[in-house]
Amino acid sequence: MHGHGYTQPVKQAPPTGLLVFLRVFFVVISVLSFGLLTWTMMLRLAIVTRKALDWGLFVAVMVAEVLGLYLMGSEPGDEIHTAGGWTGLALLLGSLVSAISYYLAADIRHFHQLRFAGYGLQQPPAPAYGYPQPPQPQSPYTAATVPQSAPPSAPAPMPQSPAPQPPLPTTPPPQRPVPARIDQVRAELDELSDYLRRQDGNHEGGR
Repeated sequence: MHGHGYTQPVKQAPPTGLLVFLRVFFVVISVLSFGLLTWTMMLRLAIVTRKALDWGLFVAVMVAEVLGLYLMGSEPGDEIHTAGGWTGLALLLGSLVSAISYYLAADIRHFHQLRFAGYGLQQPPAPAYGYPQPPQPQSPYTAATVPQSAPPSAPAPMPQSPAPQPPLPTTPPPQRPVPARIDQVRAELDELSDYLRRQDGNHEGGR
């Protein structure tokens, strides 16, 4: 028979304190660098989630930063006077605000789903077909109030009809030899008649 097989290892989420520290750290360095290190947030998010969308946003943030720095660097003088300089600054600040918002929402959602999936996989697997189901633990509060269901009783065996027996051979009653019995009675009667005659003869002779 085939068993349940090997279960895939469940990826555990890091502690909540470590996640909060990493989120704050990447946001702070992005803000303090005025958007120059915004790509670090998106790189960490893409490595953690491994989604094509996050890798695409990481590339987009890198392009926006490079283009913004180029436009601001092409501005004559130390201050921004042209539309190109303002466009470069808008790209840096806009990518910074958008990346922070998306980074925090996606990171929190990812680890929340990971933790929820880990809790779901810790439940005992359903028994496979043909294997007995282990008894489920019961709360002591419900054990006293909910009656235990009686196990299904085995069906009573059906009474089997006795096999037909062959009829017993009937033996005829013994027949007495009727002629021999008649002859015996007749002989006894003859003897009785002879005896009576002798008795009568004796009585007549005595007179």
